[in-house]
Amino acid sequence: MMLDAADLTARLIRCPSVTPEEGGALVLLEEVLSGAGFECHRVDRNGTSNLFARWGAKGARTFGFNGHTDVVPPGDPASWTHPPFSGHLDDDGVIWGRGATDMKSGVAAFVTAAVDFVTQTPPDGAVILTITGDEEGPSRDGTIAILDWMEANGERMDACIVGEPSNPEVMGEMMKIGRRGSATYHIAAKGVQGHAAYPHRAKNPLHALTRYLADLTAEPLDQGTEHFDPTGLQITSIDCGNPASNVIPESATAVVNIRFNDLHTGASLAAMLTERAALVTSETGVTLTVSAQISGEAFMTRPGAFVDLVRGVVQQETNRQPALSTSGGTSDARFVKDHCPVVEFGLVGAHMHQVNERVPAQQVRQLKTIYQRILERYFE
Repeated sequence: MMLDAADLTARLIRCPSVTPEEGGALVLLEEVLSGAGFECHRVDRNGTSNLFARWGAKGARTFGFNGHTDVVPPGDPASWTHPPFSGHLDDDGVIWGRGATDMKSGVAAFVTAAVDFVTQTPPDGAVILTITGDEEGPSRDGTIAILDWMEANGERMDACIVGEPSNPEVMGEMMKIGRRGSATYHIAAKGVQGHAAYPHRAKNPLHALTRYLADLTAEPLDQGTEHFDPTGLQITSIDCGNPASNVIPESATAVVNIRFNDLHTGASLAAMLTERAALVTSETGVTLTVSAQISGEAFMTRPGAFVDLVRGVVQQETNRQPALSTSGGTSDARFVKDHCPVVEFGLVGAHMHQVNERVPAQQVRQLKTIYQRILERYFE
């Protein structure tokens, strides 16, 4: 009997797996997958729960899926039409709950697709599912931990789909073939404290810092590339912690977030910011220092056989040719890309992270069909 992706989505939603809690979601999936002949391993690290599952022989030609069962907090339950962990299916065929879009539905779709595929038409090859409980959190012990475990144990995927929501409005309009890089830079300015009435006896760090930030935002960093939008730089915080209006503070800080294309790396941007900071330091006497926190580098899976296969199936099942995009924030594809070619295709992401997150059950079933057709085409 074929598995219903919508039913599994609702069951997963009923598992309260707010990062870093496992909530029973991976236990449920391991039960479903092991019952279908998948070899399952829990790859837990530093309190983070992860699941690796493989059907077929190790070392055979292998197709993989990646996703996460952890979810963001639901907020005030009273603001929800239906309880956030109810997995309620309403009369219009819509499933409600935290994770309905991002991304318990995607996980349910590729799990049920994989199970039905290997039981109905066992391939000459292997299918690997990597499912983490740490995508919405720090992401240090999630997909990275699974990939580390796979390398240590001789496991390998030849290609992988990350099942994150990829469509802005309707199914089939977009797939992700890469992502911009993401980095956060902390700028510290150290001056000399003094009385606001005697500025010549002080060095105002805010004047130097705001000058520096104005220079960073005066012109775009680039105009974009063939597959990437222009790099975006946003100032997200300026602070000096000064409660007194008549005191020039000694220090101030700012935070800058940059989403960058393939013209840059996190390190090259850090070098540019540091060079500009040194110039302001030399001209003002206020010391500016830069520290970097790089979440991921820009990457892209070049159009070719793998991208064409996924795109072709999506077009066949939705009557839309998906745009090949690198837009959006970060995802665990930034880790998978170091292991094998990776693309992202999933549901419409309109309601992710919102109160009253929900998804049409038929859309989840359609996604399952797309994933199963991709497996069939891959192993033809």
